[in-house]
Amino acid sequence: MIKLQREYDELAEMYEKNRGIFDMSGILSSYWNFLECPSGKLLDLGCGAGEPVARWFIDRNWLVEGIDYSRKMLELAAKYAPEMKVYYADMREIGLTDHLYDGITAVYSLFHLPIPDQIKMFAKISRWLKPGGKFLFTYATKEYTGLEEFSGFKDFMGQNLFYSHTTPLKLEKQLTAANLEICSQKYLEIGGETFLWVIAESTKLN
Repeated sequence: MIKLQREYDELAEMYEKNRGIFDMSGILSSYWNFLECPSGKLLDLGCGAGEPVARWFIDRNWLVEGIDYSRKMLELAAKYAPEMKVYYADMREIGLTDHLYDGITAVYSLFHLPIPDQIKMFAKISRWLKPGGKFLFTYATKEYTGLEEFSGFKDFMGQNLFYSHTTPLKLEKQLTAANLEICSQKYLEIGGETFLWVIAESTKLN
């Protein structure tokens, strides 16, 4: 994780220069419709610069908290989403209150964890969400790596980043085991890269 932390620190300046290519307005609007909640509390896992995700929700009067392990990215977040409460932490290690959030997002973040850690995060996310809360995340697939299952490194903006994924079918089983039911999944090309965008609902009652 320290290697990834260092790589995202180095990516911060380039990401800021190129942030305009990551137009997520369509998928965020779709997620908003699934939330069915005019105001609420959002947790952004791997919040990065706080834009576009956190900024999008703050502009709609949501309370937003973000977790990131890159100090440089959080410096940008202070610029683009100063209203967001931030945690400088490894998402796998932070402790949060159960049933606290109406929505949780993990955009371009979870797939940097090994699959066993992703599975553990799904269980935590299910607990952190209010019953019926919605989880939006990006998932790498063969459309990105060229393989049905992958665990290794790929270049992103000149940095050699770790990615890990299984098949969409196995992913669905992992989510179901964590009391997360898929509401929507679609492949989207954003910024020249294609990922699977998933919205899942917490079915955990308590």
